[in-house]
Amino acid sequence: MTVHSVATPDLTDPREVERVRTRRGRLRMLLLLFVCAAPVIASYFTYFVVRPEGRTNYGDLILPTRSVPALALRTLDGAEVPAGTLRGQWLLVVVGSSSCDERCQERLFMQRQLREMLGRERDRLDKVWFVTDDGPLAAPLRAAIAAGPAMTALRVDRQALAGWLTPAEGQALEDHVYLVDPMGEWMMRMPPTAEPARVKRDLDRVLRASASWDKAGR
Repeated sequence: MTVHSVATPDLTDPREVERVRTRRGRLRMLLLLFVCAAPVIASYFTYFVVRPEGRTNYGDLILPTRSVPALALRTLDGAEVPAGTLRGQWLLVVVGSSSCDERCQERLFMQRQLREMLGRERDRLDKVWFVTDDGPLAAPLRAAIAAGPAMTALRVDRQALAGWLTPAEGQALEDHVYLVDPMGEWMMRMPPTAEPARVKRDLDRVLRASASWDKAGR
């Protein structure tokens, strides 16, 4: 029986050295990303997949979660806002036009009440309103923005936004309240005409599950 030796990389070759360094760098980066994401994955898995004590979520859990894309966001005054600024805080997101009809006003009220219902945890949740056109804001929307606690209102192209947030089958983008986590990941969609008390239970769960890695403020 003849035993042949296995060729080993020539580490004296600068190109081979560079390839080895690149592979090691990629492995380290993947390991770092996994370590950073592990608490988030574990908390979602524990509360929404294992479902201890027979609990079920009211909203639709988005798996896999969807990272906020490079949306062209603008303030109401037209100033550009980097999409990355949406990270760092839990977001309760509503979508609508500048005209703000009756359904829009109902969602504005629910968005405000849900945050207040969280009690001492409310500072971990920000309200965001995506305005999908360039029209002047209706009075109810202006009042909601002016009232405390503050709401972030940003203009965005509706079609571009629909590439990130999507409604349930048969529903419109404007029919839901969306939940985005502090890492900029869209992770839950509430039903149309949602029951505030049941939405609050979902919010309580994700805030409790993320308490070890998320704190109030950006």
